[in-house]
Amino acid sequence: MIITRKKPFETIEESIKSFKKVFIVGCGTCSTVCQTGGEAQVKEVAEIIGEKCAGYTVVESPCDARILRRDLMPKKAEVDSADAVLALCCGAGAQSAADFTGKIVVPGLDTLFIGKIERIGTFYERCRACTDCVLLDTGGICPYARCAKGLLNGPCGGQVDGKCEVGGYTRDCAWVLAYRALDRHGRLDVFMKYRPPRDRSKTPQEITGRK
Repeated sequence: MIITRKKPFETIEESIKSFKKVFIVGCGTCSTVCQTGGEAQVKEVAEIIGEKCAGYTVVESPCDARILRRDLMPKKAEVDSADAVLALCCGAGAQSAADFTGKIVVPGLDTLFIGKIERIGTFYERCRACTDCVLLDTGGICPYARCAKGLLNGPCGGQVDGKCEVGGYTRDCAWVLAYRALDRHGRLDVFMKYRPPRDRSKTPQEITGRK
């Protein structure tokens, strides 16, 4: 799940002040669950900006260009009448809206991370989209997202009783969690495996062969 948070309305208001009309695009998946860009939030923003709103819709999955196209086509006249699109979705969805509409896109949300949802309003970062997943070797614990220092080869000297020094020993040490998980499955030999530094010489686009 892509975790987002609302930008302060004052920030949005400042961003759209030079436009006569804006069309609002919400997200029916991640932003709806995060309560940042679902039906209720889109309607709330539409009511606040009043006559400046040219229209709005909640796209099922705006980061999917096919679904975005399908859901925006019935709103074409309203989109065309707008000077800009206010995107209440993640950065990927906002850029999809820019590509499809050809309009200036104003982000209404900040994209935070790929996360686990425990309950509404409680999210935990679990993935950094590193392009080289190592979860098999780390007991299902992502060292990039869950180790405060992003270490790939075991805990540092800053952990005490399984807690990380970063943040005042309130968060679990990712590598202690990994050790315990591997131990449960009888795979502690994997813990001793050396993991080389992540190869940052190529972008995800180069790896996938796509733009």
